Amino acid sequence: MWEIVRAGGLMMWPIILCSVVAAAIILERLWTLQERRVLPPELTRRVWQLIEGNQITEPMIHALEQNSPLGKLLAVGLLNRHRPRTMLMERLEDTGRHVVHELERYLNTLGTIAGVSPLLGLLGTVTGIIKAFNAIQAGGAGDPRALSGGIAEALVATAAGLCVAIPSLFAYRYLRGRVERIVVAMEKDSIRLADAVEAADRLRREQAAEKAP
Repeated sequence: MWEIVRAGGLMMWPIILCSVVAAAIILERLWTLQERRVLPPELTRRVWQLIEGNQITEPMIHALEQNSPLGKLLAVGLLNRHRPRTMLMERLEDTGRHVVHELERYLNTLGTIAGVSPLLGLLGTVTGIIKAFNAIQAGGAGDPRALSGGIAEALVATAAGLCVAIPSLFAYRYLRGRVERIVVAMEKDSIRLADAVEAADRLRREQAAEKAP
């Protein structure tokens, strides 16, 4: 392995650095974007039950905010549950943008690595070819060993850049798609929360009207 790295020339070091950073981002995002961590399956059902039972409390909202990204969004909705629907939806949209920003953390860096890695490999190819031409000018045109260093650098750097770029691009597209699916699910839950809050307020007003003399 060390011989391959040496054969690839100086461009191998930034390519290796890109591979390490890309691997770290991919693993961290795969762990963070697990559906059970972002969209706990039982969370919304419990929140709807609490809304229907008028059992919303400040400690419960605080605990919900710490639960997950979806919990943070629902907590903001519950804090603003007594405001008009338009204002409630504005608060949910503002919080949703912050949550999406957190979900997309490091993805731009991963996309940059996917685009830069083949260019680094191409730069290694150019430097390798330059070395090969320098060897020819030095009188090594008839000696294959004089050209082998530059050719090896060109080929190894190109292959290394592609080996980093291809999986990085696949991972970037996959993670971006996962974030988009999560965002759609959170938007649906936000609308359901607004509907549930509105229905609960209407029911309480009707009950109060029936009890009034």
